[in-house]
Amino acid sequence: MRPAQRSNIQWHRVGRVALLFTLFVIVLLYIRPVAHWIQQRSTAAHSQADLRDLQREHDRLEARLHQLSGTGAVEREARKMGMVRSGERPYAIEP
Repeated sequence: MRPAQRSNIQWHRVGRVALLFTLFVIVLLYIRPVAHWIQQRSTAAHSQADLRDLQREHDRLEARLHQLSGTGAVEREARKMGMVRSGERPYAIEP
């Protein structure tokens, strides 16, 4: 009978390689979701800025609506455009 041969496999190195391979696979699996999350964060920030702009525009338009729905608003706007009532004498002031 032959004497038992000792295995030349170094199991501690095999374990380290397996651990590194597992870590590499985990990192690869997380790259795409992290990139997607970063992209969504940027899109959300852009959408928030658009929302703030639209809110300001809405507030401005509401103020304008309130201004135009008051008494005498039509006459005031007509006078801003240079119109006069019938029977009134228009004046032009030149510098």
